[in-house]
Amino acid sequence: MFERDETIFTDEDVLREDYQPAKLEERDEELESFKAYLQPVINGKQPRNIFLYGKTGVGKTAATRYLLDHLKTDAKQYEDLSITSIYCNCEDLTSSYQVAVELVNRLRSPEDRISTTGYPLNEVYAKLYDEIEAVGGTVLIILDEVDQIGTNDSILYQLPRARANGYLDQAKIGIIGISNDFKFRDSLDPRVEDTLCEREIHFSPYDATDLQAILTRRAELAFHPDVLNSEVIPLCAAFAAQDRGSARQALDLLFESGDLARRNNTERVAEDDVREARRQLEKRQIEQSLVDLTTHGHLTLFAVAFRAKMDKTPARKDAIYTQYQSIADHLEHDPLSDRSVHAHLNELTMLGILDRLEFNEGRAGGIYYKYRLSVDLDTVQSALAEVPTLEGANI
Repeated sequence: MFERDETIFTDEDVLREDYQPAKLEERDEELESFKAYLQPVINGKQPRNIFLYGKTGVGKTAATRYLLDHLKTDAKQYEDLSITSIYCNCEDLTSSYQVAVELVNRLRSPEDRISTTGYPLNEVYAKLYDEIEAVGGTVLIILDEVDQIGTNDSILYQLPRARANGYLDQAKIGIIGISNDFKFRDSLDPRVEDTLCEREIHFSPYDATDLQAILTRRAELAFHPDVLNSEVIPLCAAFAAQDRGSARQALDLLFESGDLARRNNTERVAEDDVREARRQLEKRQIEQSLVDLTTHGHLTLFAVAFRAKMDKTPARKDAIYTQYQSIADHLEHDPLSDRSVHAHLNELTMLGILDRLEFNEGRAGGIYYKYRLSVDLDTVQSALAEVPTLEGANI
């Protein structure tokens, strides 16, 4: 039943998220700044705390892994240097307590790990300091998606000051915080902001030229020669640049286009493959997001899609709420308050399904927002049609 297919790809893993290229493309300026901020580590001095921010897929995590790999390799030539890095993704960690427990358990053997509940926070911190001191040397703690910790952020203040406060003697700690949301800073305690954001690097979205260069180099390793039509890479780059400027999105689209051609048993990847791959990826994204939404999240999205169908978007919150009420009544659901619907609009924006546009009319009208779909209307309709709670509703 199965046999290897080598008609399109030579090594499709080159397009995967976990692939680490030998050289990080189109980020020379950011890498230079990052390297300079890490220089105290190779000098054997106290690390600086570094905060990286920018949208998803713009190279923050890849740059961190790339430079830390080089840092640890280069440190081997110095006998007085010991560098340990601990990577922690905070996506499912919503408090300082949970992050501290996760770090303790990453430093301990599996049979000696602690439970996620039942300890006072100060005791967990004490265990963490003991483990870090046992490791010794320079310990760099990478907190990816650090904004997920929310306002319970004491660990971002306590860890960098642990040595100054006498909790560590030999070990030196440095924090590298990575966030998709620069506004996260606004919610931080001023002391935490001063500590965590000691040095900052902004990763701006890639433009189409950047993405085309990245895709071209990856495609040389991933595909057989001459299987990509000339318009494929420019189109993948253009679609991703128009959306989020994300290299991850562009690479996913290129892979999906190649995989579609492979499934269709065609010898080349063409423009139609890219457009269909984009539609399928968007639908998959929406379907995955809908699983995590409540009934009223579905109704809110339905309201925006309904207005989009009538060419009445972008729309302000009040207009969307009126539409939402009408749909909820029709489907015999009790409508929520306008504040709750506003929260659902923000959630849909965070999921990448909606765009939120800011308008400023000065003293006359002030600042306000309008919302619109950020993905294809037909794709949204197709996904919503499969939601059981919306049965009987038509856009």
